[in-house]
Amino acid sequence: MRLDVVTIFPEYLEPLNLSLVGKARARGQLDVRVHDLRKFTHDRHNTVDDTPYGGGPGMVMKPEPWGEALDGIIASGEAGERPTLVVPTPSGRPFTQQLAVELSGKPWLVFTPARYEGIDRRVIEEYGERFDVREVSIGDYVLAGGEAPVLVMVEAVARLLPGVLGNAASHQDDSFAPGRMESLLEGPVYTKPPEWRGRSIPEVLLSGHHGKIARWRRDEAFRRTAANRPDLIEGCDPAALDKHDRRILSELGWRELPDGRFGRQRQAVEE
Repeated sequence: MRLDVVTIFPEYLEPLNLSLVGKARARGQLDVRVHDLRKFTHDRHNTVDDTPYGGGPGMVMKPEPWGEALDGIIASGEAGERPTLVVPTPSGRPFTQQLAVELSGKPWLVFTPARYEGIDRRVIEEYGERFDVREVSIGDYVLAGGEAPVLVMVEAVARLLPGVLGNAASHQDDSFAPGRMESLLEGPVYTKPPEWRGRSIPEVLLSGHHGKIARWRRDEAFRRTAANRPDLIEGCDPAALDKHDRRILSELGWRELPDGRFGRQRQAVEE
């Protein structure tokens, strides 16, 4: 997979040389290219921003350097190659594990982390007519720039690539992983020693019974999700639940409502 990042702070992307992403780069599984946006300016101050039309606070990133940078990156690809442009922005669609899986199947991603009030909208419109453009948010908050979201998204995507993780099955039981964990948070995990400061690990994890262990982990996932992200329980697909899943939800105070959603027992009584 090829990844290009255009930024005014190339040094911010240094963590991409570390850990799993860095190792994947060293092995040639990831081709990461970081581009300094200021190198695509032509004035002595390397200006990348200007005041917004219509007034208001802040500055807006100019379209000319972005257009020149993106044109150059796109022209550097193989004939016929079309990248997917990923635009980090608080006004984008939420970045989820499902989206990470989708992006991990793309051969070429170009990230456009902005600063100030964002990029002149015409840049997004221009390339949106020519390529697959994804405006993506990593959460309901605003940062000083898009570089931190790029680090988040690249790590989430890269770990899904074949051969990047030491154990190919490691991500299958992750929180939000497509399949049986799609609407669940991963439960608690333990390692040696079996007792620490008077605290023991759950007996089932010492049983060697893989079926019982799998069931315990799924039950714990339901408990953690109900406690920390009840919105995920409300939106889960009833068709994906077995009888034991439904029994655990009932014990946790949830029931299936007439419209197919799940709600807390007291909500169902009131309705």
